Amino acid sequence: MRGLTGKNVLITGAGRQKGLGEGIAQRFMQEGCNVVIADLDKTSGSQFPEHGVATKSEMELVVANLNESATGKAISVSCDVRSESDVESAVKATISNFGSIDVLINNAGIGYLMSPVVETNESDWDAVLDVNLKGTFLATKHAARAMIAAGNGGRIINISSQGGKSGFPHASAYVSSKHGVIGFTRSVAIELGSHGITVNAVCPNHVTTGLGSWQNDYFSKLLGVSLDDYMAAMKSRIPLGRTGLPSDIGNACAFLASEDAQYITGEAMNVSGGEETH
Repeated sequence: MRGLTGKNVLITGAGRQKGLGEGIAQRFMQEGCNVVIADLDKTSGSQFPEHGVATKSEMELVVANLNESATGKAISVSCDVRSESDVESAVKATISNFGSIDVLINNAGIGYLMSPVVETNESDWDAVLDVNLKGTFLATKHAARAMIAAGNGGRIINISSQGGKSGFPHASAYVSSKHGVIGFTRSVAIELGSHGITVNAVCPNHVTTGLGSWQNDYFSKLLGVSLDDYMAAMKSRIPLGRTGLPSDIGNACAFLASEDAQYITGEAMNVSGGEETH
């Protein structure tokens, strides 16, 4: 991708092995970028289930693997995207370690608090909206401030979802938050365009990460079918015949951050193998 070598990238929610954030980080480091992995660690994220939070040692292992396998340099910072001070510190850490923040990837999200709407409790609703939507707002706010101050433009890429365009049962909070991310993307793109900052969203369909595996188990049990039958039915709905990979999302993010996408802003790009078309 043109113009990515040497860029400095902050990726939220990227501390889990084989997660979406790690796949995105790998793609940018292949282009010679420096990457900051920002995520909860277990001490600050104890309210969340095991599959929802990285441990500090897991984050360190992700960083070590990135530094071994690609050019560029990776570091990690502990960051709860619900906390404005944490987010501001992550942006400052990116600048203090690498000199600038050129790309922000808002990847942190909750996709495991599922329930019928009549059984959804307020605390779960608030947790999903706080991480998926408020976290995107806070990181964008502080990254954009730094990009404007530097005067060199920038790229902000928000990870929305197929759920940002279509509804799904038992996921009213998640779907609402991801629709909100797309609306936020479109509004902020208009505001920041004059500063040379593009703002776009990427909308994956299902990606079988650790969280994705949990979702597969949840919905196959909900439907009363075997996991194999559930996955076969899912793949049959996708024209390209397979579910998504973290690398598919990494490729889309790298494109949107590159010079080749310099005239693209305010978009919500489907990366779904043809399953989502609007």
